[in-house]
Amino acid sequence: MTYLSENIKHLRKEQSWTQGLLAERLGLKRSQIGSYEEGRAEPKISTLQKISALFQRSIDDLIHLDLKLSGGSDYQGRGLRILPIPVTPDDREQISVVPVHAQAGYLSGYGDPEYIEELPSFSLPLKELPPDGSYRLFQIQGDSMLPVQPGSYIISRYIQDWTDIQDGKCYIVITREEGVVYKRVWKQSDSNTLLLKSDNQDYAPYELKLDSLVELWQARAVINFQLPEEYDPQQKDLQQISQMINILQQDMKQIKTQLIVDG
Repeated sequence: MTYLSENIKHLRKEQSWTQGLLAERLGLKRSQIGSYEEGRAEPKISTLQKISALFQRSIDDLIHLDLKLSGGSDYQGRGLRILPIPVTPDDREQISVVPVHAQAGYLSGYGDPEYIEELPSFSLPLKELPPDGSYRLFQIQGDSMLPVQPGSYIISRYIQDWTDIQDGKCYIVITREEGVVYKRVWKQSDSNTLLLKSDNQDYAPYELKLDSLVELWQARAVINFQLPEEYDPQQKDLQQISQMINILQQDMKQIKTQLIVDG
């Protein structure tokens, strides 16, 4: 017996998605989703791979397991997670580049080998990148992780087991709601929630349910094209003078406060 049609419907409703929204995320027509859920048609293997990647459930589970009864999410990656990787003719993995303008499409195409093949890719044979990992290059936007500048590229290593998160390290976090974000991450005590923090203190930390995660990549390096200006000793002297004035002003405030208290 196959549970595919019921499982597609169950997983969609679990996310409170309409058939149209699921179709949009998979790059399909709404009528196709309807035919899958009603058992009038079966998805192609490429579509099945997209469904597997989108809901983080193995293809075998989608077909043979009644997910309404089993429930649960595969945080440790024991199921089949589709991670398409471009390779060279001599079978060496390449690093795909996901620029800002491609990130909306990435949310629906990250499990599609054809989509990943269309992204720019390159090789980076550096000893700092262990060869036993899979890497991707994500461009970030916004100033929430200053001093890392907006527009920088983050070389990231794929994390299959989400319980392997190292507290306080930087990650590319990909969710269905927020898309691609770059944050410092901590595991919470309930094990089903992550705490995301920005290096820019103007941004408040927030919690994220593991259920909403699509992919997780640990940051390994930053590439940016904003080179420093020519060193100016005079400018440094002015900065030091400004810092000294600020310190003196703070000292004067403390002295005045103490005089008022003592008076």
